[in-house]
Amino acid sequence: MVPTNTRLWSKAFIILMSCNFLLFFELHLIVSPLTSYVQQRFDAYALQVSLFICLFALSAIGARLYSARALAQGKRNKLIYGGLLLGLAATLVYPLAGNIAMLLLLRMLFGVGFGLVSTAFPTMASDVIPMKRMGEGMGYFGLSTTLAMSLGPLAGAALLHDAGFSALVLATAASLIVIFPLSYSLISRKPQASAISGSIGSPESGKPARQSVHGQEAPRPTASRPLLIPSLLNGLLSVTYGGLVGFIILFGKESGIASPALFFLFNAIAILLVRPLAGKLYDRRGPAALLVPGSLFVVAGLVLLSYVTTTGGLFCAAFLYGIGYGSMQSTLQTWMIQSVTPEKRGFANGMFLNTLDFGIAVGALMLGMIASVSSYSAMYRYSALFMALFLLIYLLQFRRSTVAAASAAAKRQSQADIADRLSAQ
Repeated sequence: MVPTNTRLWSKAFIILMSCNFLLFFELHLIVSPLTSYVQQRFDAYALQVSLFICLFALSAIGARLYSARALAQGKRNKLIYGGLLLGLAATLVYPLAGNIAMLLLLRMLFGVGFGLVSTAFPTMASDVIPMKRMGEGMGYFGLSTTLAMSLGPLAGAALLHDAGFSALVLATAASLIVIFPLSYSLISRKPQASAISGSIGSPESGKPARQSVHGQEAPRPTASRPLLIPSLLNGLLSVTYGGLVGFIILFGKESGIASPALFFLFNAIAILLVRPLAGKLYDRRGPAALLVPGSLFVVAGLVLLSYVTTTGGLFCAAFLYGIGYGSMQSTLQTWMIQSVTPEKRGFANGMFLNTLDFGIAVGALMLGMIASVSSYSAMYRYSALFMALFLLIYLLQFRRSTVAAASAAAKRQSQADIADRLSAQ
């Protein structure tokens, strides 16, 4: 249901944030430590390690191509429960994998399950957030994603080091299991009338609204031109994160840093500080106020990281990166949601998550290739170039949109002047 009041912190919104946090937490709990585990157990090289991130992400993307349409068709319950069960089954079998090929297959199956579920929660959240507070609301909701992406690798690395791979798998499975009762409290309720027909529906309902403002069936999600630029930018930003989540532990070994996973803790601290302010700034000033300075912070964090050899330097690099990444990711997601009509929010969220995963996959693969012929330190310097491209594309887009807006305003003024002269005669 699209809300008609300005209340943000509803029970549904809080539960959705919790479900989304647990979903991404269990993902990142194992994804970064898994690369270290694979290298140690199977003596894998950098390119093989990157496949565990790349193939997972591609599987999730393929699943979301179905899930966005399924959301519009009222199959939310099946998506959430089916995806959770598939992800849980694949996770529990990880310790039984005796070779790289089997483990890769399990990661792909997990990717399908994750892709089915991950589109539903942000779409449900965008339906309960007041439109006038969409930037602030999606900023807080996105905080659940980015905090999970920051805290998950830290907790996972500690579990792998202190308790072993089996304990890591059990913790991942436990996070998935907790989502079942939480999500049930949302999707098991009876459908409610949508405040705005054409919305994907209420998260309190088991099925989304299927009527448009004219009483006709809502159209299926289709590609939307306004999503192209923010999707491209989201992919470029995610490339840099792919290098972090895939190789930060291996980078620490190369650089002699005792606890490289602390990067994600310091990153989370920065995100906690910047995210509430970023959402409000977006509502007042738009994406430009966040994307331009944010990209500079990310570049500074990556370049500094490439020269780090101490925990103090790691803290500074992570803090700079976290300020940039924390402010930019929610900005891009909100921009995409506000660029489409309500019935396409599921598609917009799918595009956001797909470009996030695709960027991580490309980043892990390309940067893994760079690391295999140079070093992990050099790899992070190269990854900063993607943010230079990000900034160039956005500035060109901003200039074009500004010129178009000025031209439209001038045309309207000219028409108004002509109308005034005619009326005067």
